[in-house]
Parts: sequence; structure tokens; C-alpha cells
Amino acid sequence: MKITDIEVIHLRVPPLDQPCEWGEDALIVKVITDTGLVGIGESDTSPVVAKAVIEAPGSNLYCYGLKSLLIGENPLEIQKLWDKMYWSSNYLGRRGAGIHAISAIDIALWDIASQYYQVPIYMLLGGKYRDKIRAYGTFIPADTPGENKIIARKLKEQGFTSLKFGGGILGDDDTTDYEIVKAVREELGAEFELQIDLASKWHTYGRALGMFKRLDEFNLNWIEEPVLADDMRGYAKLSGVSGAKLAGGESLTTRYEFKDFLKYAQPDIVQPDITRCGGISEMRKIYDLSSMYGTKLVPHGFSTGILLAATVQFLAATNDGDLMEYSQTTSPLFTSLVNNLIPFDNGFVTVPDCIGLGVELNEDLIEKYKID
Repeated sequence: MKITDIEVIHLRVPPLDQPCEWGEDALIVKVITDTGLVGIGESDTSPVVAKAVIEAPGSNLYCYGLKSLLIGENPLEIQKLWDKMYWSSNYLGRRGAGIHAISAIDIALWDIASQYYQVPIYMLLGGKYRDKIRAYGTFIPADTPGENKIIARKLKEQGFTSLKFGGGILGDDDTTDYEIVKAVREELGAEFELQIDLASKWHTYGRALGMFKRLDEFNLNWIEEPVLADDMRGYAKLSGVSGAKLAGGESLTTRYEFKDFLKYAQPDIVQPDITRCGGISEMRKIYDLSSMYGTKLVPHGFSTGILLAATVQFLAATNDGDLMEYSQTTSPLFTSLVNNLIPFDNGFVTVPDCIGLGVELNEDLIEKYKID
């Protein structure tokens, strides 16, 4: 079996000249083989940049576009192909968008392998530890405390036992942050599991320290990305300053960055995104590292049903992969791109015993939002 083509699809809900929120654009790949098997993958990144990384012509031995490296290769040789892409795209980006693009292709290769061997991806990864995974809902906060109370109430009524909010205005103003967290906590009750994501908008250790202490009364489960992951000293100093756990890592890629982050930043929770960190192949190595450092791995995931399907398969095959993110965006790229989106039911998602990722793409929606 050989790879004959890689189709790269850029999806975007708003026009290119309009602002785009999380969940409103996506990069999808289809790895096509000469046997008719097609693997599907995704990267939650800048689609324009990652598409260029995949489709770029070769320049020198360190500067190959990923597609040119893979045509004619056996898609079942997943680790061999990962290594080839990493080495031969060295100048394009050993981190960042270069690894994001590799992530999408790697997921598609695991999809193909599962179809070829006719066993679920979790079986190829070593076996299924659990039939269902507890899921927390993530929403982008509205601008006022009262509006966020309504959002939180509706999600709790849907059966969520854990919620997170981040993005939007969170992090812009300390008092506003406080009032929104207070309102949501009052609505959910004192013991409901609640976490927040600052997307690094507190910027400095000093400001973050003050907010950790100020929000301590609200019994947050974790505070995510208070500052950039580059500020590992700031992370380390924030570790243990309040009852809230310290979480981060969604912007990091490869085992190399995560090793340093685990060692020097000392997070309580590490959050690789399977569509950015290097795909399923690299996620396994990051999980092993986090286990060695005694750190809980809870994947980031706020994009389409492709990411959701890959994350579920991965977590099912890990010893303590018992919590995952479940986007609450209303973007059609989450709600409708995958016709058979893995459902949330009473606090959990069920691990499907499917062959491959098991996703059925909505080709009409792809045509509607595809950017040529």
C-alpha cells in the first residue's frame, strides 16, 4: 500500500477579512492511498500556514513540504514517516506550525492503520482501559456576569459535572474576571467542579499571583495558562500558591518542549492538544513523560469532531485518561462537520468501538466553508 495524494482543506466560517473566533476555522487533511483507504486528520492551527507547510515544494534536505516526503510511502510505517517528516522539514518548523501540520497527517495515518488492520485505534495503542470518559464542557464567556450565569445553568442542566470557561473578555480586567468567576460559582454551587482558562492574558507572574490569591475563595479546580508557557519560572513560582491546580501546555509541541515544561514549570496538569503536539504518535511519548513526572495529562481540545474522535481513542488507551474537554462552541465546524459527532451523555462520552476514527464528514458543509 502506498500514499498517492494528500488533500489539504482549509475551512473558515467568517470571511477571511473578518475576525475569527476559536472553533471557527480548521485545517483538515485526507491521506489517500492506492488501495482506496483514506485517512482523515486535523490540526487546530493557522490553516493557511499549515497548508503551506504540507504543500511546499522541496528546497533543501531540511526544507521539504510534508506532502512531497510522503508520496509513494507506506502509510502503515507511522513512526518511520513521523521521523522522516520531522527531520526533513527541520527549517520549516521543528515546533509550532510545522509540528501542527505533522499532527494532522499523523492522525490520518493512524486512521488508515486501523482501517487496514480492522481493529480500533485504541487497540493499536495497546488496548482499552475504559468504556466511557468523563467530559467537561468549555465555553467562551459572555461579557457580563449575569449572562454567564445563564450559560452555566444551561450546561449544568445538560448533565455536565465539570465546566471551564476562557477566551473572550477573560483576562482583560481583573475586577471583571473576579465578578464573572463569582457569578458562575454562585450559579453552580460551591462544590461543582469549575476551572478557568486565561489564554496567558494575565501576562506576568506578579499579576497572576495576585489573581490566584484573589480567586482562591471560589474553589477553582484549576487555573489554565495564566501566563505564556515560555515563562517556566513564572509557572514554577505559581505552583502551589493557592488551592487551584496549575495547568498549561496547549501551545507546546513535541516531547522536547513538554519535557522542559514538566521539569521546570512544574504544572499540576499538562494539556497537549493532539492536533498540535505531534499527533497520536507524539501524544503517547508526552503521556509517558507526564507519568514519569507524576503530572496529570488532560488533553486540550476545542475544535472539530475529528479532534474529538482522535482524543477519545487516545485516552481510552491510557491508564489514567479519565477526563477530556468537550467544546461548547456553536460553530458549525464543531456541531456539523462530522455527521456522527461523538455525543455527550450525562457527564460522559462513550468510547466507540469503531474502525478508524469513525468520522463521517459532511461534504456539503465542507463545500460551503472551504477556502480555495
